[in-house]
Amino acid sequence: MAFNFPACTYIVAMITDAFLLFFTVFHVITFDELKNDNKNPIDQCNSLNPLVIPEYILHFLSNLLFFFGSQWLSFAINVPLMAYHILKYQNRPLMSGFGLYDPTTIMHADKLNKYKREGWIKLGFYLFSFFYHLYGMIQSLIPS
Repeated sequence: MAFNFPACTYIVAMITDAFLLFFTVFHVITFDELKNDNKNPIDQCNSLNPLVIPEYILHFLSNLLFFFGSQWLSFAINVPLMAYHILKYQNRPLMSGFGLYDPTTIMHADKLNKYKREGWIKLGFYLFSFFYHLYGMIQSLIPS
């Protein structure tokens, strides 16, 4: 069993995926609370907006490691979500601070459903990524 850079890359990716899963579950739960009127939109935006930049940084960090580790399939799987994150952040509403969610428009039914659907899709993607990275780690540790 040889511990190499690709194995380290997959280990870091699994750890970052665990954090990304936590962020996404928090995202889904808070939007469900908002939909059921259990939470104020301003409070929700104040709790979600600080998590946007760390989520993007963690995702880009693991993909940068895949790029430098020559794990092209893992990198290619994550490129569409990276592109989506870039486009979404470039088209964010004009606010005074960092983040994506504006308290004045978050209560619209179409935006609320879009954000909730986005959270569920990201949850599925990060869950798939976690198990794929586990498989990649095991495969890179087994000598061929």
